[in-house]
Amino acid sequence: MGPGPPAAGAAPSPRPLSLVARLSYAVGHFLNDLCASMWFTYLLLYLHSVRAYSSRGAGLLLLLGQVADGLCTPLVGYEADRAASCCARYGPRKAWHLVGTVCVVLSFPFIFSPCLGCGAATPEWAALLYYGPFIVIFQFGWASTQISHLSLIPELVTNDHEKVELTALRYAFTVVANITVYGAAWLLLHLQGSSRAEPAQDISISDQLGGQDVPVFRVGMLYMTTRLIVNLSQTYMAMYLTYSLHLPKKFIATIPLVMYLSGFFSSFLMKPVNKCIGRNMTYFSGLLVILAFAAWVALAEGLGVAVYAAAVLLGAGCATILVTSLSMTADLIGPHTNSGAFVYGSMSFSDKVANGLAVMAIQSLHPCPSELCCRACVSFYHWAMVAVTGGVGVAAALCLCSLLLWPIRLRRWDRDPRP
Repeated sequence: MGPGPPAAGAAPSPRPLSLVARLSYAVGHFLNDLCASMWFTYLLLYLHSVRAYSSRGAGLLLLLGQVADGLCTPLVGYEADRAASCCARYGPRKAWHLVGTVCVVLSFPFIFSPCLGCGAATPEWAALLYYGPFIVIFQFGWASTQISHLSLIPELVTNDHEKVELTALRYAFTVVANITVYGAAWLLLHLQGSSRAEPAQDISISDQLGGQDVPVFRVGMLYMTTRLIVNLSQTYMAMYLTYSLHLPKKFIATIPLVMYLSGFFSSFLMKPVNKCIGRNMTYFSGLLVILAFAAWVALAEGLGVAVYAAAVLLGAGCATILVTSLSMTADLIGPHTNSGAFVYGSMSFSDKVANGLAVMAIQSLHPCPSELCCRACVSFYHWAMVAVTGGVGVAAALCLCSLLLWPIRLRRWDRDPRP
């Protein structure tokens, strides 16, 4: 005899997503990842070393972008959740994704292009004002795409391990995007270096969220510190390689490339490692790798060829904590998918503003704000790299300890009180 029909009232378990559907989702953030790689890795270097703006001016533009992004994320999340009953055919998530993509495509090219109409006599403040509107439009578009894309995870899958797998696939395409950027940068810099020989020594460069849910956002602090480590290390890696280690300019492409290749291969281990030791210990292991990198950089006089091994450590550690923290956020949302975009937006708010303020603080401490570089830059970027990985890594470890001591427990609220 067969097993018989399912019990009355039993909801059928959702079918797992097909491979095509999973890959289609994972590639949906590819353009954002390309732009984010350029933004965090090369914006300060471009504005300060190429366009010759002051370090404070360059930091101010990055701060403007981060504040704009931070303000847009909760607003976009709220509107995307509120529009759940609209856009029935296309869907509110995909509609916001499309709007964001259009804004990014139309604004981002102007950020890395010379100021139109600016000349040698144009004051710096006027040039900075020129870039401001493009940065705000770009960050609004980037936030719209990011929040709508992230909020699809708890709607597409409900199983915890499938959430990790979907997040890991998403991160894998993030790595592919970064490899594309750094590979293109290496090729262009290599060809440029081949066309004109330079002396070796001349190297330049809950259905409703409310006040009762405040304790839940301790995941929020963990997410913020995670993004600080990932984004700030990416931002200052090029400066560290150029001004502290005095490496040729091709290294600002090859070292980030090694980091993201390491992260790419590490992302495939996330699902089995999470199954084996759990979310918290997976995150902690990633933190240990990052702290090992920070200790190595702090104690070493000069890394030399070992900089590649250090890049492997940083890439693997950043991939581990980023994928795990995003999976924790999806766990936080759980079945309350109608508030998913707002949760991601609220958490991203602290992340974006903190990143911008951190960069502005570091740039304000720069020992030679009016020059491209001086002797003090050697130790400045050395300790900046130690601080953004080791210092913030310790803060992330403290946040993780608070979650281990006082774990988050989601409350269920049923509309129907009957059993």
